[in-house]
Amino acid sequence: MRLPRDSPFSPGSDTVPEVWAGRTSHLSDWRDVLRPRRIAGRHERGRTILGEAGSGKSSLVRRIAREASQSGDWTTPQLRIPSGTDPLKRVASALLDLSEAAGLAAAREKRIGDLLRRVETFAVSGVSLSMREQDGPEPHIALIDLLIEIGRAAIRHGDVMAVIHIDEVQNISDENALSQLLIALGDALTHEETVDVPGGLRIERALPIAVYLTGLPEFADMTGARKGATFARRFRTTTLGAIDDDALMSALQPFVTEGWPIADDAGGVGRVFMEPAAQRDIVERAHGEPFLFQLAGERAWYAGTDDLITAEHVRTGWRDAAPEAEAHVQRILIRIPPRELHFLEAMAALPPEERTLTNIARSLGYERTSDAGPTAQRLDLTRGIIRRGRPYDFRHRAIGAYLTSEWPWLNLG
Repeated sequence: MRLPRDSPFSPGSDTVPEVWAGRTSHLSDWRDVLRPRRIAGRHERGRTILGEAGSGKSSLVRRIAREASQSGDWTTPQLRIPSGTDPLKRVASALLDLSEAAGLAAAREKRIGDLLRRVETFAVSGVSLSMREQDGPEPHIALIDLLIEIGRAAIRHGDVMAVIHIDEVQNISDENALSQLLIALGDALTHEETVDVPGGLRIERALPIAVYLTGLPEFADMTGARKGATFARRFRTTTLGAIDDDALMSALQPFVTEGWPIADDAGGVGRVFMEPAAQRDIVERAHGEPFLFQLAGERAWYAGTDDLITAEHVRTGWRDAAPEAEAHVQRILIRIPPRELHFLEAMAALPPEERTLTNIARSLGYERTSDAGPTAQRLDLTRGIIRRGRPYDFRHRAIGAYLTSEWPWLNLG
């Protein structure tokens, strides 16, 4: 008997979902590139993962952090930055916790003790207040020094990484605070430490530190212009797109072939199965969106109590989920500037085979096709909503479905 308490689906919770789908390239990047290179002392940039709400960026990095922690690495929690708050204060507090894991609090060196007290001051009081209260280096300099000390401790410990995850980075509206934060993280990533190696040689190596920044696509604009060149050298930015339908089908395949395990009333293990038709229906309604995938799966689970999820359960559950699915897409569209939204509407109004930049520009009333070029570029590279090609199409397939059809209200009969 399946109950709501046993559902493995978790839409919108920012947790690591039990039913995991896709993002294999990003997980492989952590396992096969970033961690091994940093552990070996090789330089590797920080990672900035951007995407619209519901794209699964926070869940992705939370999974990476969980894997890191299980490997013995020192990890911060998800450091969510609310609007109007001091990001350096939030990061300082987390780094003090990392310093505990690194054993720095027990260090007898006066230099480290002074550094920890300095960071503690603005972790409690905030940056602006602590700068007025005492002399000394600016807060971001103290953060750099503490990050370096944590990295040195990781080197001494051996095969350990320090992993820092800062979320909702688009909320850092203070340019000075953003600049100081990015410089502190970037300087720690590029720091070179002199170490002894067998044979009596001394070499320079990078610190075993990894930094993940996650947020909305607008963050790309915030790190452009004056900050862009330095930021791009120190961080690699990825904008998440939709998950391939094959990956979503694979995530649900255990339900079809072996059943999803749940605790039964007798203290044993029961299993919940899924019809192949239900599997396909969930994937088709999700349009590659992690949030919608979890939402469709959750509501299908809630739509019955027996041990088989049917296509009818998916349809019944989706009737309840459709308003939330529609609101999800509308929240994304509301944030898009009018010029970009008009571009999307003009593109959606054209037959798929006629979605060229020339036709879209003509529909918008532009005299020259090139006038629509910058908007198309932003919607592709910055927002990840369209894919420029011959013809253009929607990378964010849920937005495309919403603008071109009756989704999410289709097939509810």
